[in-house]
Amino acid sequence: MSAAAVRTTAPIAVMGYTILEQARADLEGTFARVAEIGYLGVETYGLVEQYGPERVRAAADAAGLPITSAHTPFPAGEGADRILDTAQALGADTLVWSMEREEFDSPGAVAAGVSRVNEAAERAAARGLTIGYHNHFAEFANAFDGRQAYDLLLELLDPRVVIELDAYWARMGGADPAEVLTRLGDRARLVHIKDGPAVSYEDDVMVPIGAGAMDWQRILTAPSGLRWHIVELERLDVDTFDALAESYRHLVGSGLSDGRTA
Repeated sequence: MSAAAVRTTAPIAVMGYTILEQARADLEGTFARVAEIGYLGVETYGLVEQYGPERVRAAADAAGLPITSAHTPFPAGEGADRILDTAQALGADTLVWSMEREEFDSPGAVAAGVSRVNEAAERAAARGLTIGYHNHFAEFANAFDGRQAYDLLLELLDPRVVIELDAYWARMGGADPAEVLTRLGDRARLVHIKDGPAVSYEDDVMVPIGAGAMDWQRILTAPSGLRWHIVELERLDVDTFDALAESYRHLVGSGLSDGRTA
């Protein structure tokens, strides 16, 4: 295992979906508030379409929030150049997306889906960019002749594709997220951190990190190559910024993530 695959802390960031509603109403103010809590980065989602990449980048820069990555469709097929142009204007060097649930119904479907991801990796590499793969639960829940679909995915993916592990959905698929991170080693660059009851993909309401069923102490101390810890809270029943502040206090206060203040 490489030296990079033993680090156990990483800077803390926010996934744009968490603050999408607030940022659509006030982009600059929302980014500033995220930075005020102590977050050190943002993974963009759903804002470029409204504001354009240049304004989103300027707002992130003004708040002191590096763009960890852009959650955007794989740049493959028609429209690939437009996606890559946007990423470069945004200043995002890693583009992260997922395959569809039905693409894990059979080995052939996995292979067909991966061809799209690998095309994206080739196109991105030509621009000096990187593609990241983000999982949901089917990758872990589905198996073929005793072999987990995720293992087949990893085998077929271009080795230049890095991994963003959504640990919550991995658990929902029956996996042990700490084991997955250890197995991925340096290839695991980003992790989505969410918490909740971990009982239903469709219906779970999230809670601040540390208040749910996830064992983040064990997961985030597993040896891996993580560069960013990205908090994603969806379907909340509490105020978003209160939940982000509580999550920050738990992760940074426990020494699991690096923040702006201890």
